[in-house]
Parts: sequence; structure tokens; C-alpha cells
Amino acid sequence: MRAFVVSEYRGPLRETDVPEPVVGEHDVLVQVHAAGVNQLDEKIRIGEFKRILPYELPLILGNDLAGVVLRVGSRVRSFEPGDEVYARPGADRIGTFAERIAVAEADLALRPESTTIEEAATLPLVALTAWQALVERGNLQAGQKVLIHAGAGGVGSIAIQLAKHLGATVATTAGAANASFVRELGADTVIDYRSQDFAQVLHDHDLVLDSLGGKNLEKSLRVLRPGGKAIGIAGPPDPAFAREIGASPVLRLAVTGLSAGIRRRARRLGVSYEFLFMHADGDQLRRIATLVDDGTLRPVVGRVFPFDRTPQALEALVKGGIRGKAVISGISPATTTTSDSTET
Repeated sequence: MRAFVVSEYRGPLRETDVPEPVVGEHDVLVQVHAAGVNQLDEKIRIGEFKRILPYELPLILGNDLAGVVLRVGSRVRSFEPGDEVYARPGADRIGTFAERIAVAEADLALRPESTTIEEAATLPLVALTAWQALVERGNLQAGQKVLIHAGAGGVGSIAIQLAKHLGATVATTAGAANASFVRELGADTVIDYRSQDFAQVLHDHDLVLDSLGGKNLEKSLRVLRPGGKAIGIAGPPDPAFAREIGASPVLRLAVTGLSAGIRRRARRLGVSYEFLFMHADGDQLRRIATLVDDGTLRPVVGRVFPFDRTPQALEALVKGGIRGKAVISGISPATTTTSDSTET
């Protein structure tokens, strides 16, 4: 089976032949037709998360997929061969830059009927991130104010639309060339990050979704009202995340230290900070599919790359300038043989 793997941290992404996926009794074997490309793929490749998410190398990269069900495990009840699906596999089972992948039934959903296969592939990771930040963690309500950084990017372009659906007033940061685009998505206020300081313009916000980290996150705390919350998806991880992943006492201590500074600054300002590493969730994907099909959410395909140019797709994403999401398409042929797959 063809796949793109990284054999060492910071090493190149290379095509190779890998064994067929092992399909457990609660798994669904999916023929991948398209895969979204995410900043997370690059962070995993360079080893940014290797202490908190240790992967065994060589590793097939890829965190988004849209495709067709080939076979289901003996205890699967929600899917059958031929179903068109999309998913963000669980963090311990990534590998969508491949012809086929086994995905846990609980992480999978039927893809939105109104989308192309490429559009569906852009959605799982970024839409789940937006949902979990704004709905699950942020509890964003109608009439509240939210700042969404990098509004023209993958997460930002979906988060703006979701926040407007929830009835919030939305501010975002974007380059001047993308100002009209993010306004079309629903942004009420657009800050040109090259010429304006958002911390000098915005105030009394209930929630910030930060995808940049560092100094940007620190400044974001200052635009919150007392009791407001900043949710970071670029780090630093916090103690709650360490508990979620069952980290060892030593790792918990290290993670606590990583976020101590930003949490201390937040407390001084009377606000809070949380780190979000989104989790796979088929139920949430079903709700997201409904929002896509009723026109509430519009996937944004920035660039489409053929499967054999997967490394170039990742490089293009890292360089920046892609509006919405980059997608790898044409991964699998129309039919394929699955006799080598094994059910456990």
C-alpha cells in the first residue's frame, strides 16, 4: 500500500510501501480519496509534540480524510461498505496520507452530502477544533464577543462561520489581501496584523481563539474582559491536558512549567487560559455535516495537490499564503483489493 511516511523527526516526507491496515472489531477500513493537510502534520514531523505524543517511527502522517468504506469490523453497526465518510482519526491512529486506513467507528461520520470529496477532506480537524474551542470549551453565546486569530486559515475560516452561527460578534486578524474574504465569512471587525496592533484596537472580549502562540497569545489576554478566556491551539500545553493524556508525574511537572508563565499572566488580568488539543469525535462530525449541508458552514479549499506531491503540499502549507485548507486528492483508485487486511 502506498503511503507517505516520516522516518525521523525533522526528516523528509517520503513515499514508501507499507503493510495493509489491521482492522479491529470496532474499526472501519476506509479507502482514502482525499486528505486535508494541517499545521499539525508539520508539527508532528519536526517533533514538536514528541514528548507529549510519542509516535513510533517510521510514521504515516495525515490527520484528515474523506473516502469510502471498504469493510467493517464484526462489531461495527453504524457503517457499511460503500458509505462515503470523513474523519479525523484518533491521535494515536493517524496516517491518512495513505491509500487505506482503519478508523475507529466512534471517530467516523458520513460526509456532508453537499460537498465534493476534496471539500469534505478539509473539514474534520479544523471543524472539530473550532467546535471544541467555541462550543465545548468556550460555551460561546449569542451576543458575546470573540477574537479569532488568523481568520483566513484553516481553523479560522471555519471558526468565524461557526461563531456567527452562534450569534457572536466576531473580530479576526488577517492580511489586507484577505480582509474581504474574512468579512464574507462573517467577521464584523478585521484587524490587519501587518499594520495594526489588535491589542490596541479590541477590548472586553469574552473569548479568544489563538492559533499562533507566543507573544500573540500573551497580547490576546489583554483584549479579554474580566472572567474571559483565551483558548490556545498552538500551545503551551497546560496541566489539564497532561491529565487528559495520562502523562507521567515527571511529564506533568514539565508541562505545568511550560504554561506557568501564561497562566500566571492570565490570573493577574483576571482571565483564564486553556490549551486545546482537539480530539476525534464522530458525533460532533455528524453535527458539523448538518451545518454544512444547511449552508451554515462552507468549507474553503485553498489548493489541491495530487497524491505524489504530498511533500510539496506540506511545504506549501508551511510557507503560508494558502487561504483555507490545502488538500491531497486522487489518493486511491476507484477500486482496490483488501484481501490482505486482517480483522482482530
